[in-house]
Amino acid sequence: MPELPEVEVSRLGISPHLQQQRIEQVVVRQRQLRWPIPDEVLALRDQPVLDVSRRAKYLLIHLPAGELIIHLGMSGNLKVLPQNSVAGKHDHVDILLSSGQLLRLNDTRRFGAVLWQDKNSVHPLLANLGPEPLLPDFTAQHLFQACSKRSSAIKLVLMDNQVVVGVGNIYANEALFQAGIRPTMPANQLSLPQAERLTAIVKQTLAKAITQGGTTLKDFSQVDGKPGYFAQQLLVYGRGGECCFSCNTELQEIRLGQRSTVYCPHCQPER
Repeated sequence: MPELPEVEVSRLGISPHLQQQRIEQVVVRQRQLRWPIPDEVLALRDQPVLDVSRRAKYLLIHLPAGELIIHLGMSGNLKVLPQNSVAGKHDHVDILLSSGQLLRLNDTRRFGAVLWQDKNSVHPLLANLGPEPLLPDFTAQHLFQACSKRSSAIKLVLMDNQVVVGVGNIYANEALFQAGIRPTMPANQLSLPQAERLTAIVKQTLAKAITQGGTTLKDFSQVDGKPGYFAQQLLVYGRGGECCFSCNTELQEIRLGQRSTVYCPHCQPER
């Protein structure tokens, strides 16, 4: 699944092509994605794009009447193409622009979404989200307080969007390894110094991934079609059974919350 860095890379990629353009029409070939595409999206005509932002893993295209919300789901990607580009089997939505280009959503598994949020309202999917990890309101004190109330594994709390948004499976694995914290540790055992270290590492890891173009996944490519590059530097994710780069111990792979979790028994000791 595209994670926060991949979504941010997509935002950075599409923004120059959408800003100062008008949406002429939205062409929908498959209305049934994760949720049905609402009528408001189908009716969009002659709307100037004011801005393109991101909230968690949701892209928001700001228009005078509200926001077009796009989620990439498990396998979605966005590309900017000429309007005469032939659509493929999984090219479900085209947003036609006044520039003569279009923004195309391709989604093989159809777990993505194209939704609508009226001006001065908040869509239910966005209403209860926690702080953005790269903004100042995600602090060590915030993480420490959130963890103090939980006995579940620290990795699961770190991936809870009500605690902090956008720290998905790949980056949770990576950040916990770099912080020297075992993913299975009960969250309420997290100390404030550990919270300070983990918060800083989450910010560094995500920022680095964005700078390098996002993590390469088999279903993900940047808006210009190029793959990301950060996967070449992953330290633990996807490496279960291999040797730790730091200490040469065999990395262990388990399941937490039905997600693959990899850690080093030596570098991430039990408390």
